[in-house]
Amino acid sequence: MAKDYYEILGVSKNATDSEIKKAYRKLALEWHPDRNKNPKATEKFKEINKAYEVLADSKKREVYDQYGEAAFKGSAGFGPEGPFGGQTATGQYGPFTYTYTTGGSSPFEGFDFGGFSDPFEIFEQFFGASPFGRARRRQVYQLTIEFMEAVKGTEKKVEIDNQSQTIKIPKGIDDSSRIRFKDYDVVIRVQPDSRFHREGYDIVTTVDLSITQAAIGDVISVITIDGPLDVKIQPGTQPGTLIRLRGKGVPHLRDSGRGDHYLRIRVKIPEKLTNHQKELLKEFEDEGNRKKSWF
Repeated sequence: MAKDYYEILGVSKNATDSEIKKAYRKLALEWHPDRNKNPKATEKFKEINKAYEVLADSKKREVYDQYGEAAFKGSAGFGPEGPFGGQTATGQYGPFTYTYTTGGSSPFEGFDFGGFSDPFEIFEQFFGASPFGRARRRQVYQLTIEFMEAVKGTEKKVEIDNQSQTIKIPKGIDDSSRIRFKDYDVVIRVQPDSRFHREGYDIVTTVDLSITQAAIGDVISVITIDGPLDVKIQPGTQPGTLIRLRGKGVPHLRDSGRGDHYLRIRVKIPEKLTNHQKELLKEFEDEGNRKKSWF
């Protein structure tokens, strides 16, 4: 069944360019798969982009108003990719995988995508990367780096078009981020690190404490992205407590700031106790009850 692009964006057929742009920006953010966990979010997100791709361009909108959705499918007699031509190819080159488009005109050229250069740039601004490998005229490669290389920045030597190239990876880059290198786009894949969990520019790690450490306090050594650090545990620290290490997180991409490192406290309860340990804990409990009865 043919889809009504106006209905998908929730606008009337007489909607102005500004109204279409506003509707697209709102729906695209609402249905982005990284935000919306609805199983249908990905498909809905693609529909929204397709509808805006057509209605945002006056010439495409005119064709759509006259012929409907069929004008943009091969079966409409406009060629293998509709009236705008073009073919998509994927492949492997050295350490990269890539996707690119050849022939015809890019379906995004000359558009005004809600104030962004294309419907994917909006997600690069809000989330750091576009989640879809939509073909574009620039060749797109994928490069995998280690977690600490992403945090600290690095340089990678690769071979492209039989030439040795050095790609500089900026510090603080995150998984799925896209950078431009000469005539290419490079999508960065970051390998996970079992020691650290990254949330934006913040780092979260879990720290195990014994009952004694949590109750009377201690000084422990924790691993940060800058190396070992001594941290004071306050007496009476409760399970689930978050200890903030200000400025010990991931460096910001575009300024000199840094995120924070959070320690999530987990108190380990021993599964087996000796008789003497049980007696001590019972004595501890009795002592606490006696103190309560004094008041």
